[in-house]
Amino acid sequence: MASDSPPAAVPAPELPVSAPSHQPGLLELFVAFAKMSLAGFGGVLYWARRGIVEQHRWMTAEEFNETYALCHFLPGPNIVNLSFVFGSRFRGLAGGIAAFAGLVGPPMVVAMILAALYVRYGEIDALRRILAGVSCAAVGLLLATVLRMMMPLLKKRDLVGLVVLTAVFIAIGVVRLPLQAVLLVAIPLSIAITFVMQRRVTR
Repeated sequence: MASDSPPAAVPAPELPVSAPSHQPGLLELFVAFAKMSLAGFGGVLYWARRGIVEQHRWMTAEEFNETYALCHFLPGPNIVNLSFVFGSRFRGLAGGIAAFAGLVGPPMVVAMILAALYVRYGEIDALRRILAGVSCAAVGLLLATVLRMMMPLLKKRDLVGLVVLTAVFIAIGVVRLPLQAVLLVAIPLSIAITFVMQRRVTR
């Protein structure tokens, strides 16, 4: 005897929580990274994180940290690597090229103009004082970005990550050990510790 009850609805597959609601196109990638690069006096990292995580919400804070960590250990400038990896994630090779062009193209034009002006007027004392002030602002932006990138570790109470971060900072910034030697020890050690901790959690 057939049942009169309606068939149970099949739930629609849910997107991952980290999946952005909007996939940026090639032009949008170019324009977004062009804005980041033109705003990034003293460094683009702060503006890249602000645009990707907070403004467009194309990545979560954790995803940005993981992607930047990967790009940090690849050859070449970190933020350039990030632009290409990020663009490739959404639009493949064309997306990587679009993001890279937006990041590098406009600042290159500005830098060439400023270089020509500096050659002509670089000996002026007022200009030197201006450049000193810009360098202080750049350091402030870098510190602000570091604090923001630490927030996911603090929220998760990731003691392992904080201990490794502190140890690397002391080894490189205070003791002045070679960067390559510190990374050769810190990277395998942090991966091994994280792997062991995750296995204990899943059991």
